[in-house]
Amino acid sequence: MNLLALDASTEHCSAAVWRDGAVFERAARAGQSHSEMLIAMADAALAEAGLKLQALSGIAFGAGPGSFTGLRVACAVAQGLAFPTDIPLAGIGTLRAMAAGCGADAVICCLDARMGEVYHAAYRRAGDEWIEVSAPRVCAPGAVPELPSARWTGCGSGFAAYGEVLRQRYDALLEDVIADLVPQARDLARLAAPVFAAGGGVPADAAAPFYVRDRVALKTDER
Repeated sequence: MNLLALDASTEHCSAAVWRDGAVFERAARAGQSHSEMLIAMADAALAEAGLKLQALSGIAFGAGPGSFTGLRVACAVAQGLAFPTDIPLAGIGTLRAMAAGCGADAVICCLDARMGEVYHAAYRRAGDEWIEVSAPRVCAPGAVPELPSARWTGCGSGFAAYGEVLRQRYDALLEDVIADLVPQARDLARLAAPVFAAGGGVPADAAAPFYVRDRVALKTDER
């Protein structure tokens, strides 16, 4: 099975091709240049894998949460590639992808959501599956949900921005923190593989980002 995965949910940007389990990827810090970089990255990963677009069984994209603009870019690029070829799409949660890329078995994922908030979710590994312990949400760092006792690893830019608050909130539950971890296309591809293998995915016109939060900036009286 051949898959393409795209992520632009943070300031980083990545594309990965899954070819029967082998992964070919491109990743870089994009800043505000996701739209310019993502297609070129996808083309380069496909070329390295020796595949044409028509050989793909599916295209996965980082659905969110994350940067509103970045989520729209990844979804739009995936749709643009899929429309002419009728390739199915799958939106994969960015926080779940972070958990899959962390290397730990119990992971608290926190991305800096700006405006004094974080995107938060928690997952536990069960074999090849990731069990959702706390669903993705946006909240203040001091209001992140309580979690059951475990040896949790915290990851993501939320810990870089609000590490002291989050450490106080989770106290002795945190075994380790990887604050520079970001969602990566290679992990989206691994999560998407069983989805497409089971015949999942949606048509290009049905794909959409998962924003979690419905506003992009503070009101004047909130600043």
